Amino acid sequence: MFRKIFLLFKIGRKLAKSGSIEIIGNSYNVPFLIKIIFFILGFDFKNESKKLNQNKKLSTSLQEMGTTFIKLGQFLATRPDIIGENLAKDLEKLQDKLPPFSKNEASLILKEGLGEKIFKDIYSFSEPIAAASIAQVHFAKIKSNEKDMKEVAIKILRPSIKKIFNEEIDALMLLAFITESLIKKTKRLKLVEVVHLLREITNIEMDLRFEASAANELYENTKNDIGFKVPKIYWNYTTENILTLDKIEGISIREKEDLEKKSIDVKLLSKNLIQHFLRQAVRDGFFHADMHQGNIFINNKGEILPVDFGIMGRLDPLNRKYLAEILYGFITRDYKKVAEVHLLAGLVSKDVSKEKFAQALRSIGEPIFGQSVKNISGSKLLKQLFEVTEKFNMPTQPQLLLLQKTMVVVEGVARKLNPETNIWEVSKPVLENWLKETKDPLNKINQTFENAAEVIKKLPDLPNIMDKANEALTIIAQGKLVPNSSAYNALEEEKMKMKLFRNNFISGFLVLVIFVLLVF
Repeated sequence: MFRKIFLLFKIGRKLAKSGSIEIIGNSYNVPFLIKIIFFILGFDFKNESKKLNQNKKLSTSLQEMGTTFIKLGQFLATRPDIIGENLAKDLEKLQDKLPPFSKNEASLILKEGLGEKIFKDIYSFSEPIAAASIAQVHFAKIKSNEKDMKEVAIKILRPSIKKIFNEEIDALMLLAFITESLIKKTKRLKLVEVVHLLREITNIEMDLRFEASAANELYENTKNDIGFKVPKIYWNYTTENILTLDKIEGISIREKEDLEKKSIDVKLLSKNLIQHFLRQAVRDGFFHADMHQGNIFINNKGEILPVDFGIMGRLDPLNRKYLAEILYGFITRDYKKVAEVHLLAGLVSKDVSKEKFAQALRSIGEPIFGQSVKNISGSKLLKQLFEVTEKFNMPTQPQLLLLQKTMVVVEGVARKLNPETNIWEVSKPVLENWLKETKDPLNKINQTFENAAEVIKKLPDLPNIMDKANEALTIIAQGKLVPNSSAYNALEEEKMKMKLFRNNFISGFLVLVIFVLLVF
């Protein structure tokens, strides 16, 4: 427990010294108590932080705080409309320009992971060409058969990254639990569930076999999509810590001037990026969920070449339909329809007035349609969205968090290519086509047959299903959701751990404050 609290204080101190409160205070009213806490934690005896400007301090602090906060920095780098151009530019280095580990260490990992025989079939192994928070990438050549050589990119996990990340997540889980316990208004944010989801997602990201499988699935889904190309996976050269795939020949999407020199239409590219993402989300229910600038390249044909398939998002058919209806409702300015879908989907309480909720949604939507996109303040819009969710007591939807985060990142990348990009206008044709297809009579008949086939398969298990349903209804009536699922049980176990931590938290608090201030 004390180790986790100590780690929290180290993170808090670095965050306080980074100047993050001053940056946030430019757009939001930070509570006075929070300012005091951060002032105490950020006190600098050696005045070292004054040597760096505010932007450098934040990027350096996020890098030092570890994987979780580097991910946050990657997200912020795509939103200059929220944090400003200069800060966004400085945070871009967190996407793929972090300090690498040595080529020799990488070679040892390859030899140990692949075995001596396969390792001998790797030639021209390069120095690291990109280093991110979880892994780094090298170029090489491999034997694709007896005669031919294939140029590939080899991704290798950072040594000990799993241990480091899980320690950070344990500390954040404790912080989330304490916050929910002490500040009742934060319960609707489901902070513990959000951190738990982050743990599950990133632990999957740290098994590169899952990433290879995700890339393969995305390839199958998009192989007929013009302008989007997923690289091939080489399974014989892939393990838990190693991923080998086709070498990408392209320009980073962040290099706008280089793209224009190649006569690539960046305005069209901006539009295509958003539409490809939406098409994957609503059509396939499976999308690349880490589409920051460091993970997108463009070839000479203007095709989008994604890399890094560690974080992928999934949506079930019902959530895809709700998503499409909500987005299309905003596009057509049908706020009552959007309110109805929110109520139907359970995103707001049933006792909320549809008319009042529609009015609140209108207050968000109308200013967007009445202005040039470059004049819309992202920070003000986010602030208003948060105020609306708080007013109507809307709980966080963990299953939609990846989608929401990715939508914001994709729009940010697109707007860097073309500041006039409007995600609503660009999304309209994709959503219209998908909604039209889902409402097509032939599709409905096919869906009915599929559902009937599933029911027939499960008929022999009907008595057991009914028994479990009765048991589930009893548990739900007692206020427990998603009973007996592995995720639920794991979450309950996490909460029990946090209760033990909280019992001793106050006593350790003052001791560690003094210790951290003196040592760091």
